[in-house]
Amino acid sequence: MTNNVALIGAGAMGGAIGTRLAETGNRLVVFDLDPAKVQALVDKGAISAPSAAEAAAQSDYVILSLNSAKVVRAAVFSAGGVAEGARPGTLIIDMSSIDPEATRALAADAAEKDLRWVDSPLSGGAPKALIGQLTLMAGGADQDVADAYEVLKHVASNYTHMGPSGAGQTTKLINQVLCGLNFLAVAEATQLALDAGVDAAKIPQALKGGRADSAILQEYMPRFVTKDYRRTGRIDNMVKDLNGAQDLARLTNTAMPLTATCAEVHRMLTAAGLGGEDQAALMEFFRGPNKDIIQ
Repeated sequence: MTNNVALIGAGAMGGAIGTRLAETGNRLVVFDLDPAKVQALVDKGAISAPSAAEAAAQSDYVILSLNSAKVVRAAVFSAGGVAEGARPGTLIIDMSSIDPEATRALAADAAEKDLRWVDSPLSGGAPKALIGQLTLMAGGADQDVADAYEVLKHVASNYTHMGPSGAGQTTKLINQVLCGLNFLAVAEATQLALDAGVDAAKIPQALKGGRADSAILQEYMPRFVTKDYRRTGRIDNMVKDLNGAQDLARLTNTAMPLTATCAEVHRMLTAAGLGGEDQAALMEFFRGPNKDIIQ
């Protein structure tokens, strides 16, 4: 059975999700404010829509891939938005990373219009989306989360129902704390290895399978070594997520000193004009002449 899917937001992440959905036989209708991003998916078999409302009117599922709660709300509830065109019972799947409280409010407002809502933020980035191996953490009603899987199974290899609306977004914030700290730790360790004269390119293999091993170590230490800054994510998006984690920590009175430091490093790089760069550009924080302490 072919799924009729609308995609709202065709940026780096949305474009990868859309590519995978088109390649796996779904009927994909796409809307984005950037015509070039829409055309890139049209070239892969998608259908262009002139508005989010028009895209939703042709679809049973609406996937959102946007970068803030404000933009999500506008895309759904503003004039020409999803809610204007969607049929009653349409399932909205928000794959954006936004705060849990905003998600609960969005889901409640959608329910008043007889629209269903699942928050399903992701981990794995565009490379994993393209091969159908995203990790997804979902929040929403049991049946809605189960129904969303009919589409999301094409892009995910790990899909977990975490609880009611907002639970997926809360889990994503925890994911981002772990990722942010790991990115920074691996970058710092890479610089130490370089300064100490160790062949840092060999470290991922040397530590493979040990307690220090991680997907970020294996993928990013080689990129840190070579200053491979090709974009698969953005530093300023990590700032957004770490800000969200700190907001949640204040609400729960949770001490998070390491997250605070990690967030400050990301904010410094963003202030220096590197917010649009990939996490690999964390190496710029350590840039400078080696101290030549090791003889």
